[in-house]
Amino acid sequence: MEHSKTVSVQAGAVSKIAISFTLNQKCVELHVSPTLRLVDILRDELKVTGTKISCGIGRCGACSVLMDGMVINSCLLMAYQVDNAEITTIEGLKRDSELDLIQQAFLEEGGFQCGYCTSGMIMAVKSLLDENLSPSDEEIKEHLSGNLCRCTGYGGIIRAVKRLSEQRK
Repeated sequence: MEHSKTVSVQAGAVSKIAISFTLNQKCVELHVSPTLRLVDILRDELKVTGTKISCGIGRCGACSVLMDGMVINSCLLMAYQVDNAEITTIEGLKRDSELDLIQQAFLEEGGFQCGYCTSGMIMAVKSLLDENLSPSDEEIKEHLSGNLCRCTGYGGIIRAVKRLSEQRK
């Protein structure tokens, strides 16, 4: 998927650029402003709304998605940075009508309350477990430190991660 990265400047305005990327295993091609944030592309352009906008400055993790397998804050990523990347959102975890094991563990362990941080938290847990099948309590806390939850006290979230870790042994 090679694309021209030509950006024309006309009377102070930046024209749109062509980007293509894989979103939840499907190819996406768009013409957007190069400074549009990934979170806005997902929510406004593609109507993939599981990724939430909260702080808008990369501090809360509600907008976390996976880019090429690594957890990132989609509010900090510009359109031009997404070109040729593989993006996975919370919607990409579900297979057919079945919840992902992480989603199921969150439900069963009470890893959510209001649900606002849940999609970003689940994506961070996915990233953690893809890297480390048996994380210690400290490793869990460290990996989730970029995601804030104002409701749960983190107990259910940590129980969900531990449960998943035990299931995978």
